[in-house]
Amino acid sequence: CRDELVKAPNIDQLASHSLLFQNAFAQQAVCAPSRVSFLTGRRPDTTRLYDFNSYWRVHAGNFSTIPQYFKENGYVTMSVGKVFHPGISSNHTDDSPYSWSFPPYHPSSEKYENTKTCRGPDGELHANLLCPVDVLDVPEGTLPDKQSTEQAIQLLEKMKTSASPFFLAVGYHKPHIPFRYPKEFQKLYPLENITLAPDPEVPDGLPPVAYNPWMDIRQREDVQALNISVPYGPIPVDFQRKIRQSYFASVSYLDTQVGRLLSALDDLQLANSTIIAFTSDHGWALGEHGEWAKYSNFDVATHVPLMFYVPGRTASLPEAGEKLFPYLDPFDSASQLMEPGRQSMDLVELVSLFPTLAGLAGLQVPPRCPVPSFHVELCREGKNLLKHFRFRDLEEDPYLPGNPRELIAYSQYPRPADIPQWNSDKPSLKDIKIMGYSIRTIDYRYTVWVGFNPDEFLANFSDIHAGELYFVDSDPLQDHNMYNDSQGGDLFQLLMP
Repeated sequence: CRDELVKAPNIDQLASHSLLFQNAFAQQAVCAPSRVSFLTGRRPDTTRLYDFNSYWRVHAGNFSTIPQYFKENGYVTMSVGKVFHPGISSNHTDDSPYSWSFPPYHPSSEKYENTKTCRGPDGELHANLLCPVDVLDVPEGTLPDKQSTEQAIQLLEKMKTSASPFFLAVGYHKPHIPFRYPKEFQKLYPLENITLAPDPEVPDGLPPVAYNPWMDIRQREDVQALNISVPYGPIPVDFQRKIRQSYFASVSYLDTQVGRLLSALDDLQLANSTIIAFTSDHGWALGEHGEWAKYSNFDVATHVPLMFYVPGRTASLPEAGEKLFPYLDPFDSASQLMEPGRQSMDLVELVSLFPTLAGLAGLQVPPRCPVPSFHVELCREGKNLLKHFRFRDLEEDPYLPGNPRELIAYSQYPRPADIPQWNSDKPSLKDIKIMGYSIRTIDYRYTVWVGFNPDEFLANFSDIHAGELYFVDSDPLQDHNMYNDSQGGDLFQLLMP
């Protein structure tokens, strides 16, 4: 359910051949905790990573990862770009050698992402949030995602002649901030066509603990120059439009990279034997609730794309010479909006990625985790989504959906204090005082903010600081908090896993 304004024809084309989960949710809306969670198939309370500052194998348990499991089952596993979050949370090695057959590839131009490479109206170079560039003008004359695509295509060419099956993870940076992308993509989104978020005000009933003050955006030179008040802003309306324009342009740039990669898969005749999963580590607020960035439990921060292309199952096998993924140019006005292939509206979680990929590849699906599972190396906390791939026209057991009201997606977010402060977006473990546990069902989003002891990793559900309750049908944007009209935290304890 993406904005119709956004031009992403290659991702749309992938969706048209895939099973698309329209209601998929991340378990924590920030890079490292989300990635470690879905790559291990465990929730943040099990990985014990809520910040960027610990390696799960040392601080939680020696949990297997998706690529590690494939590697142990005879696959050549390869990492390109941002797959694990770099740094302490993946042991400064992207979890090598456990997860990868050889050292992960990082684009050389990555190091310029946050430096002064954005030419401002004054002709000088700045470290801005909005950073459309002339690619010939930037250091090395390229951008990280372009380099990642080239590397990934080279690896596909190598694997084409290999006897071993392969697992290739390609992590694109965009549309992560800063919005540093080839400036021609701005032309797809004239400013006069860009609307504001439909709900750009901070809702009256929003508990202060639930608000994220988007401190990382404020640190960029072009945003600093606006002298925006902390913590609630707001950002001037004309600059809000420019942020949204650059986000959309970044998505279209990313789409061209996805398109080139999938077109190469086709050219190498690998599309008929390669499963493709497409997802993200979290969402991103673009002014909704007066918020920007991620760092919250709202749908706009936790809702993610999730689709699987399975040759011969989600789409017919391509005929000889037929291309499933011809490159589509977002600047070509003739390209029509494609409908997704098959869709599921069921609520699903990113922790389901591990068992689902294993099952689709014909590997044994890891068992459900016991509680607690810190001592268990290989298990899963997410549901296996394989039943969704049993389509009636394939003469298999028909998939009879259960009661959609029984499906729940869990997310959580830590806070250092009840009111927004400088480290509210990304508190270090030792500073976490409150944890917001959130339940998303087909009918509502329900969140309680409870006391949390970071030394014991223990939430105290009898110490409720605040609560939120939004009904999906009547309040899809989550602007009208009904918590105080409800029975509060009692219901939540009944629903927690």
